[in-house]
Parts: sequence; structure tokens; C-alpha cells
Amino acid sequence: MNVKTSAKVKTQVKTLGDAASGAIEKYFRKAVEHEAEVLKDKDAEELHQMRVGMRRLRSAITGFAPVLDLPKAASERKIGKVGRILGSLRDLDVMLESLQNHYYPNLPSDEQEVLDEALLSLLKQRRRALKAVKAVLEHKSYQSLKESIENWVEKPQFRAIEHLPIAEVVPDLLLPQISEFFLHPAWLLGTEYEDGKVKVADDLTESAVEEKLAAEGTILHDLRKQAKRVRYLMNLFGDFYGESYEAYVEDVKAIQECLGDIQDSEVLGEFLTDFVDRDLQKELPQLAGLLAQKRYEAWQKWQVLQHKYLKSEIRQDLRSTLIHPVVAGAKSD
Repeated sequence: MNVKTSAKVKTQVKTLGDAASGAIEKYFRKAVEHEAEVLKDKDAEELHQMRVGMRRLRSAITGFAPVLDLPKAASERKIGKVGRILGSLRDLDVMLESLQNHYYPNLPSDEQEVLDEALLSLLKQRRRALKAVKAVLEHKSYQSLKESIENWVEKPQFRAIEHLPIAEVVPDLLLPQISEFFLHPAWLLGTEYEDGKVKVADDLTESAVEEKLAAEGTILHDLRKQAKRVRYLMNLFGDFYGESYEAYVEDVKAIQECLGDIQDSEVLGEFLTDFVDRDLQKELPQLAGLLAQKRYEAWQKWQVLQHKYLKSEIRQDLRSTLIHPVVAGAKSD
């Protein structure tokens, strides 16, 4: 493999412990700096950024788990709990924004009237979700979580492998998650075996895709979550690789986004079906059609990536890229 030196090369080789503490401090600071504005609830972007910060913090703790010696109050599980509460509010913001700005203007007046009532229902749910967020962020357990991480950042505690050069162990941190990603059953959704090979069925109609998503859509959602974990983990180590690595990170991001579009549309459809308490296609045919079209477009984008990553040579190239960092040491992302 022809390895070139990255412009990000640092003269000082960092240890696994250095990289771990740097990443955890960075994402911890990024998360908590938005806390005050989240409590004020003036800008939805503040909530989004805090949620992303918590996700990245959780990803850093998961990714560096083999070297970390964290207090129980700063566990990945407790960070995840805060993230889920933030996520519930964020999901409602996304639904409101999508209905108001993307769907509402394209509907006939009778469907807009139904949607007006649905939006009021969502706003009530959002008020409850905001109360839950404020309760969590003001609770002593969250304060204890912050204090524990702050204390750990000031004086990090590690396991014995902390002094290993980070560039030498980056592949060992990445490969297990990549393997789990590749072995996910969702990669085979909408495929068939032909002459001993997996073939993507790229001629499915919109109705056929709807049937497939109704029957097996949950595994796509699970792959989306796995893609998110892989993306955040890979982002931690971007400085140790070159352009080909960054291209793979962008692919994982694209997988996450197109599967996210499918999931968001399905969640929105489920909410509206529950709200009207009848067949959405009959009650809101124009909106139901737009949601189905959105899912179909996202499905087609997914199939391009699915086809690419079912190729053994692509998977092998990614593994090879991970095994050969192009820098001797650098800061964690």
C-alpha cells in the first residue's frame, strides 16, 4: 500500500490515554456549553447541538472503553439516558419543522385543517417533553454526572494500556465496530441470491418498497443506529488517516441520513395515523402520498450504498485502510 504522510502529522507521538482524555474533554465541553440555552428554549439549534455533543461524548467513552477507568456516576449508560431525553424533544422539533415547512404548504385546504389539529397535538407533546428535559438537567443525578466527568478530566484514570502509542492501536479500536456494521442483517433487505451471489433488487416499485418497509423496516432503523455509532467512532480518528478514510466516513454518514429519512417519515406517518385514528391514505391521501414518495426516494439512495457495500472488494479496501494509519500520531477529533 502506498502510504503518504498526512499534513496533520504531529511531531509528538500520543498515547492511547492522551487521545482518550482529549476526546472526552472536547465533547464534554461541547455538550455542556449549550445547556443554559437549552433550558431557555429559545433556539432549537441549541438543543440539537447539546444532543450531538452528548452522543459524541458517549461514542468517545464507548470507543475508548478498553483504556478508561471511569467512575460509575460517569457511565456510558447514564450519558445515554440524558441523550435519550434530549432526543425525545429533538424528535418532536424535527416532526414539527417537517410538517410545517415541507408538507403543509403542499397540501389541499381540507388536509391542512386536519394537520392544524395534529400540529397542536405535537406542540402539547413538546411542552411535556421540554418539562422532562428541564427536570433531567436540573436533577442531582445529572449534576453528579457532570461533576464526575469534570473531576475525571482534571485527573484522568486509565487502565494499564494507557501508554500504548495511539496510532498503533487505532485499528484495534475501529475494526470491531466495522465488523459488526458489515454483519448487520439489514444489508440483505431487498436482495436475492442469483448464481451464488447477492443481488440488489433495484426494480422494486414504490408499493413494493412500502410493503417491505412495513414488514422489515425495523432492521433498517437498527442499521441506522449502528451507522451512527460507526460514524462517530470514525470521526474520533480522522487525523490518523487520509482521503480514502474520509470518503468512507462520508459514506457512513450518507447511509445514516438516507435511512434516517426513511425512519423519520415512518415515525411521522405513525403519529398521524394514530392522530386521525383511521387509514391515513383515506383521511390524508395527499400527505400519505408525499410521505411514501419521501421513503421511496430515500430507499433508492440507500440501494446505491447497499449495492456498493455488498461488494467484497469495497469492504476489504475499508479494512485495509483501517489497518494502515497514515500518521504516526495526532490529536483526536
